[in-house]
Amino acid sequence: MVTSTGSADTVMPASGRTSSTIPRTRLPLFIAALVCLLAGLWGGLLLLGLPVPTLLATTAEEHGVLMALGFLGTVISLERAVALGRPWAFAAPALAGAGGVAVLVSLPPMVGRLLLCAASIVLVVVYVVVHRIQPALHLRVMAAGAVCWYVATLLWLMGWSLPRLVPWIAGFLILTIIGERLELARVALLTRTSVHQFLAGAVIFGAGLILTTTATTGSSGVRLAGAGMIALAVWGSVHDVARRTVKIPGVTRFMAVCLLAGYVWLFIGGAIWLLAGNLGASVAVYDAALHSVFLGFVMSMIFGHAPVIVPAVLRVRLPFRPWFYVHVGLLHASLLARVFLGDGLGSTLCWRVGGVGTELAVLGFLAASVIAVRQARTKGRSA
Repeated sequence: MVTSTGSADTVMPASGRTSSTIPRTRLPLFIAALVCLLAGLWGGLLLLGLPVPTLLATTAEEHGVLMALGFLGTVISLERAVALGRPWAFAAPALAGAGGVAVLVSLPPMVGRLLLCAASIVLVVVYVVVHRIQPALHLRVMAAGAVCWYVATLLWLMGWSLPRLVPWIAGFLILTIIGERLELARVALLTRTSVHQFLAGAVIFGAGLILTTTATTGSSGVRLAGAGMIALAVWGSVHDVARRTVKIPGVTRFMAVCLLAGYVWLFIGGAIWLLAGNLGASVAVYDAALHSVFLGFVMSMIFGHAPVIVPAVLRVRLPFRPWFYVHVGLLHASLLARVFLGDGLGSTLCWRVGGVGTELAVLGFLAASVIAVRQARTKGRSA
């Protein structure tokens, strides 16, 4: 558990424990996740058709897997392992990080896929153990997200192409994030009706994912999953505590802005899925459908949660700084250019500029976080 305050300078784990260095046992996991992220970003530049050198063939081919499972899979499972506090739980981020690196360096395909699949299994077990300690709906939702990760890697082991795995990988990230927001939404005193509305959206989304696995109902499944995403986005924008906390200055408002913007992109992504049906209908549809969810929704949520997650996981202070709004604004402005002007209106220039802009936003997020941590460390030593 973590707590956050409205202070512009302090967001710390509930235990209050931070240190000047990352714990040694977590550092290799963090490095593996960072390697996958940077490799995925480099692959994104290659996919944009920019004249950058091809360092490894997989950086472009496995761009999505490196970002979603190698990076985010490692980070999410690391957070869950820290929360549980049992040594065996750290096998999940270790396997995820190793799997991402294995995919990156072109080991036999089955190696990376098996490692990523094993990581998802451990993560499911983590949720089961936590749920037995303290049963809660949000834990069941996040566990369902981990199951989506498992299904995606299982289908990948069976030889399915990566585009066909997209709905399940999206399910992993969407349900994990929505589950965390559901936990905090309890602060807003959810009613039985609002819980039923949430469950309806989640069931529609899950049913859509299942239907995508069959050749005859694949398009219908994508449409149904899109409808579920819209329902979850509307539910979150109405019931998330961010609607109230956006009025509080400092880090609290920053987090709320990121979260509410994320719901907007989840709605947009859901609308694209609902209207398109076949995500592979064209390159433009595929690009818009994926990046509105994986960049617009997921990365916006990551930006918003970072001031809480980083101190809890890495045990270093990440104080809020006003310049954090720069990379957030760049992300959304660039994504608007990429999706609406590039994919929607067919402007190659806007598509590439928007693509580069989103990558700079992610790098800006990393740079801003490092600077803020170093400033806090220097200030702490001076004191």
